[in-house]
Amino acid sequence: MDKSSIDDVVLVGGSSRIPKVKQLLHDFFMGKELSKSINPDEAVAYGAAVQAALLTDGFKNVPNMVLRDVTPLSLGKEDVGDIMSVVIPRNTSIPVKKTNTYVTVNDNQSFVLIEVYEGERIIASENNLLGFFRISIPLAPRGLPIKVCFSIDVDGILNVSAEEETSGNKKDITITNENGRLSREEIDRMIQEAENFKAQDMKFKKKVEARNALDDYLYNVRKVMKDDSVSSKLTPVDKVKINSAMIKG
Repeated sequence: MDKSSIDDVVLVGGSSRIPKVKQLLHDFFMGKELSKSINPDEAVAYGAAVQAALLTDGFKNVPNMVLRDVTPLSLGKEDVGDIMSVVIPRNTSIPVKKTNTYVTVNDNQSFVLIEVYEGERIIASENNLLGFFRISIPLAPRGLPIKVCFSIDVDGILNVSAEEETSGNKKDITITNENGRLSREEIDRMIQEAENFKAQDMKFKKKVEARNALDDYLYNVRKVMKDDSVSSKLTPVDKVKINSAMIKG
């Protein structure tokens, strides 16, 4: 399992209150926000109590215990290379609201396409497309951040919004339970398919990640080459060799 597979980071134990520990965790998980929905000192006790209740049917004897609805499938958007970027994992209690930040992949993009999927496949297009929308953005170098928010209310209605903060541009889509959602049988089938194709999908993901890493590297080389302080130190032969290598790449 790699860091990108982690959906939430839950703090457990008194040591997790130390600011430096929080900062190290935040940095280690590439800026992911740490979950603060539960007291770190009580997290283990809560988990043990819930597990004990489930194993002994003890929850039937707790009249005030609320059984919440959960998301039957993961919800997310297509990322670069047809990869499913999960925003709300399967079996998340609702209502829920989560926000992820994505960046543009091309210079001077005029819009970003947001395609919303539900499913467990790593390949986005193999999941169920719920809807899509486009948000206009200002022309800028690649790397412009776009905040994408998924929220589900108590009735299971999904709202997905995207916002580019510098311009204030924002757009959203609302998806109801009657709008392209799957039956219980279809959900079970998709979960089983995801398990069956897991190894194949992981190979696909690794190829996409390698291709994206190469693209990032070439982009940074071109960016450096445009810097006069660097290019002035290169001979014409060096420049030809570098350009030739980038074309082959």
